[in-house]
Amino acid sequence: MIGIGAVAMVTAPILFARPAAVGPAPIAAQEAAEPAPATGTPRPRLRAESATIVARYPHDAGAFTQGLIWYDGALYESVGQPGVSEVRRVDLTTGRVRRRARIPAPQFGEGLARWQGELISLTWTSGIAHRWDARTLKSRGQFRYPGEGWGLTTLGDSLILSDGTSDLRVLDPTNFAERRRIPVRLGDTPVDRLNELEVIDGLIFANIWFSNLIIAIDPATGQVTRAIDLSPVVREVAPTDRDAVLNGIAWDGERRRLFVTGKYWPTLFEIRLDDAAP
Repeated sequence: MIGIGAVAMVTAPILFARPAAVGPAPIAAQEAAEPAPATGTPRPRLRAESATIVARYPHDAGAFTQGLIWYDGALYESVGQPGVSEVRRVDLTTGRVRRRARIPAPQFGEGLARWQGELISLTWTSGIAHRWDARTLKSRGQFRYPGEGWGLTTLGDSLILSDGTSDLRVLDPTNFAERRRIPVRLGDTPVDRLNELEVIDGLIFANIWFSNLIIAIDPATGQVTRAIDLSPVVREVAPTDRDAVLNGIAWDGERRRLFVTGKYWPTLFEIRLDDAAP
């Protein structure tokens, strides 16, 4: 272990206010708490779990990370910003891009997921989802969808899409038709700014935009069941760009490895949740 060890365990209300019209400000696990209702009803509380850094790997500090998955022995990453958005196959140990596919300008690349032998990547406001051959990253066509695209992941026979609101959309992977929505709540409180997504052991893990938290969501109920505070990981990176936020979750199910990174981060971290078996 180099540098930090475990994140301190804290008990904090996980409530999120919608960002102001002028734009959101960073929040910590202990912040963004709303006043208790006048009736005296207790606020829902969820203990933020700790995590331990297992390993560090190089990451392209110029990558505006939007989606991250582990597949076929490598990381696949979608990066954003107009004119430079692309989907990449990345070597874990070196951080080198082994293969890439450009997303046409002025589209802004967003979340990424795998479906069978394809990768599917979102765009922010263009309403276009791109289909890529998972091995060659050659284009296999497009889907259209309404509204914004933020994060994307695969759950069983469905895709799960986030759009920055407190609702997750459940989509048909064959035609991108919406099947239903999952309203995400902590108790009765909506949790919005849901961003990059990953499914781990049947739960949907999500980055909360402009926060140092990752939350886990029960897809059957929409309830937030876990929260992981990665503030010490963010402090180690010490980002100076306000957009260089925590974003990117990848799960290697075969070896049970969990990877996280952020936008413009020079490091990708393998972490272990402290309540999980090593």
